[in-house]
Amino acid sequence: MKKPGLNWPGGRRLRRPHLQRGIIILPSAFTLGNLFFGMYALVAAARGDLIWAGWYIVFAAILDLVDGRVARFTRTGSSFGAELDSLVDAISFGVAPAFILYKLYFADAGWGWILCFVYVTAVVLRLARFNVEQAGEAKAHFHGLPSPTSGMILATFYPFSQTPFFQAQLAHLPWPQIMVMVTVILSVLLMSHIPYPVVPRISFRTRRGLFNLSWMAVGVVLAVTVPRYYFFPALVLYTTWGLGRSLVLGLLDRLPERDPLLDQEEDEVDDSGAEVRDVDYRDVAPARFRKRRRKKPRRRAGAEEGPEEPEEPA
Repeated sequence: MKKPGLNWPGGRRLRRPHLQRGIIILPSAFTLGNLFFGMYALVAAARGDLIWAGWYIVFAAILDLVDGRVARFTRTGSSFGAELDSLVDAISFGVAPAFILYKLYFADAGWGWILCFVYVTAVVLRLARFNVEQAGEAKAHFHGLPSPTSGMILATFYPFSQTPFFQAQLAHLPWPQIMVMVTVILSVLLMSHIPYPVVPRISFRTRRGLFNLSWMAVGVVLAVTVPRYYFFPALVLYTTWGLGRSLVLGLLDRLPERDPLLDQEEDEVDDSGAEVRDVDYRDVAPARFRKRRRKKPRRRAGAEEGPEEPEEPA
């Protein structure tokens, strides 16, 4: 008895992709933990607890940082994990921070939710481009601002705004208008081609590795001891540094070799600027409409040739 399945033309059997249990369980456990904190941030924001809603986004970002490294370390990465990670990130760093911002400043505004929609759209497009370009591969830079960074900036602003320093020095500024500008700038940076550095690798063998280890240790100590003072300013500094570095080095003038959102290579362009596309419609037409080329019969050697047609009189 034949097993059900798909077949290629010609009778060849098409095997369905098989997912190993280890591929799903280990890295995806951290990814689902990311989803848990993203959903809990939405619940906390709906209840009015915006401080813990911001910290839940931070917890989600930590798990998002871990799951990719676990997948590479255990060699259990897969396209399934990459797609799952992007779907979860869209909630944890797109929808949840936008909802926190909506509850903080735009709940009473009639059309304030459109700004949140613009931000979520930028995050979703950023994640789709990431899957096309860099998912599952070792990276030296992120192509555009990472979505966890932008999500944590919006989420940790309210905890930072409750510090004594903010209340004494910065509370008088028009923060609703400032956060509108910040959200628009983050949306643009998410879709930009600005390279942002990844988390540096640590090592005990090289000076650079030891420096990275020391720098990360200081960051962890500050994040644990003074989280309200650390996360929002540090993330804003990271975002501003990447933008300023690109402006100084002129990296914004470099165009990508091909559109990362397209799956095929770019079409050839002639000197006039018009695109040249070779399309054979016989490949897409139904079978009954396809025209078959008729082969001309070959003449045998020594075969008699037909009578020549008389020439027309001048």
